Amino acid sequence: MKNQGLIHVYTGDGKGKTTASVGLGMRAAGRDFKVVMVQFLKSSDTGELKVIEKLDNFEVHRFERPRGFFWTLNDKEKLELQEDIDKAMQFVKDRLESGDCDLLILDEVMGSIKNKLIDVDKLVSMLKNRKPHMEVVLTGRNVPAEIVEIADYVSEINPIKHPFEKGIPARRGIED
Repeated sequence: MKNQGLIHVYTGDGKGKTTASVGLGMRAAGRDFKVVMVQFLKSSDTGELKVIEKLDNFEVHRFERPRGFFWTLNDKEKLELQEDIDKAMQFVKDRLESGDCDLLILDEVMGSIKNKLIDVDKLVSMLKNRKPHMEVVLTGRNVPAEIVEIADYVSEINPIKHPFEKGIPARRGIED
């Protein structure tokens, strides 16, 4: 018998939201759960992808073409991004309806909501109607109240001190 699936949120301005979700995914994969992670607003290569690709039961999906930050995009690029996000959300909807994974991670989904690329009410409806066994993790800054309301876990990661403040850039293998 499968467990009742719960909804987790990792939010806040601190470093570690994706890392926490990947850690939970690794734990689940280690117990033979099927894990699917959809990454939003990310296109650069990161260290965790190298490890995940070696696992049979942990998949990462990215639907977006490489581009700059949202606020740097022109209207044409924003339209293309919306198309990419729509494809990703159809994939998410299909997973939630089919129940063909045990843990679904929506990494940086909050950024897509904040930039009005995803309608929060539609996402909430999809989450409420998912297969009962599915565990779902959502990450990103600025979590909407509607998501907090339906979540079972909400963890806020806030910086107290960060090396960027001293001019230390992101380091290979640690921040990427």
